Amino acid sequence: MESSNVKPNAITFSSVLNACSHGGLVKDGLRLFDKMRTYYGIDPDIVHYGCLVDLLSRAALFDKVEEILESMPMQPDAVMLKALLSACRVHKNFNLGKKAGQWLMELAPDDDAGYVLLSNIFALEGNLASVLEMRKEMRKKGIRKQAGCSSIEVNDSIHEFVVGDITHPRKDEIYQMLDEMVQRLKMSGYEPDVDQVLLDIDEQDMKHTSLFHHSEKLAVAFGLISTSPGTTIRVVKNLRMCSDCHSAFKLLSSIYNRIIIVRDSSRFHHFNAGSCSCMDYW
Repeated sequence: MESSNVKPNAITFSSVLNACSHGGLVKDGLRLFDKMRTYYGIDPDIVHYGCLVDLLSRAALFDKVEEILESMPMQPDAVMLKALLSACRVHKNFNLGKKAGQWLMELAPDDDAGYVLLSNIFALEGNLASVLEMRKEMRKKGIRKQAGCSSIEVNDSIHEFVVGDITHPRKDEIYQMLDEMVQRLKMSGYEPDVDQVLLDIDEQDMKHTSLFHHSEKLAVAFGLISTSPGTTIRVVKNLRMCSDCHSAFKLLSSIYNRIIIVRDSSRFHHFNAGSCSCMDYW
């Protein structure tokens, strides 16, 4: 736009900053945020600050995040705090995560995200008493966690799956394929990320089983048994994809020589030949 003498506006910068966030371009994002103010005279709004907080949070630059939260001329909104909470969970910054979670619950007391994300922080910290207290508070207020659901289209029909789904007519074939996927993953060096299992489960085998039955894995298993070799598998998930499924799909794309495309609540993931288009930054 600059080379064509087209002046960018506030929407332009929110789009570019969002792209920097998803691409991990911290230096570029900071430079553009500063240029927006000093060169173009555009005052950043809550969306611009939200993109900046997301950018820095994903890069685990939490000291800078706290500086921005203290200095910006408005209060953070729920979108900003959810991004911060998610990053605190990924990078295990429990103190800031708990602070952001309490803030989010005060700001949006009827939103399940604050309770769920804060509960996840407590679980990763090993504070199961606080996890149970959060669940008790959700039941008391009638707040229910949004269920994860993955869908795949095959032969002009949409097939939906939830975690541990056993309602599909081809469930036996799906779980046979799932077992094959797990065995081939293990042969390729895959280690399940049991940190993703945030239930009070002590047995390691049960944690592994819980991970293997995630809705997106079931959808991919169905795609493998329902399409010819080499066909691209496309899955849509209503929530953010967990890091264990993300690692597994990178390997599966190479093992089965398939392109696997997953659209989660955060972005598109294009898995091919053992890598993902997000470069593990989502």
